[in-house]
Amino acid sequence: MIMNRNACTKTISSLWIASFLNASLHTIATFISPFCSNIVNQFYCEVPYLLKIACFVSYATKFGVLMFTITLTAGCFVFVIVTYVHAFSAVMRIPSVQGKKKAFSTCLPHVFVFLFVFTASFAYLKPITDHPSFTDFIITLMYSIIPSMLNPIIYSLRNKDIKVTLTRLSVQILLLFKKN
Repeated sequence: MIMNRNACTKTISSLWIASFLNASLHTIATFISPFCSNIVNQFYCEVPYLLKIACFVSYATKFGVLMFTITLTAGCFVFVIVTYVHAFSAVMRIPSVQGKKKAFSTCLPHVFVFLFVFTASFAYLKPITDHPSFTDFIITLMYSIIPSMLNPIIYSLRNKDIKVTLTRLSVQILLLFKKN
C-alpha cells in the first residue's frame, strides 16, 4: 500500500537526480584539475585517488566533493535502514511461520550485501596515502567486486533445487573433513 506507483516514481527519480549530481560533481572536479602524474595506485580511477595526483585542487573543491558524497551516502544509508525497519516490522506481522521464513529468506541476503557499504565508506573517508597498502586493494575489492559476484548467488538461493544441492554438498564436505 505504501509503495504505490507514485512513491516508486518519486524514489527512482530522487535516486537518478542524486546519482547524476554526484557523478557530475566528480566528473567536473576531475576534468578541471591538471594532473602532475598519470599513475593511479588503484584498480581503477576513483575520484579520491585522482584528486590526490592533481597538481592543484582547491580546498573548496575537495571539501565540496567530500561533503556532497557524505551527505548522499548518509541519506541513502538512512533511507535503506528506514525501509528495512518497515519491511521487517511488516514481516513480523505475518501470521504464518512459513510466510515469515519466506519473507526473511528474501530480505536477509540483501542486508548482507548492504554491509559492504561500510567498506566503501571506509575506503572513501580515510586519508589517501601516496603508496596504498595491500589493505587498500582488499577494501576496494570488497566493495566493488564482491557484491556484484554475490548477487547471482543471492537470487539463486531462493531456488529450492539449489538450496537442496548446496545442503547436500555442505554435508558431503563436512563428512569428508570428519574422515580426515
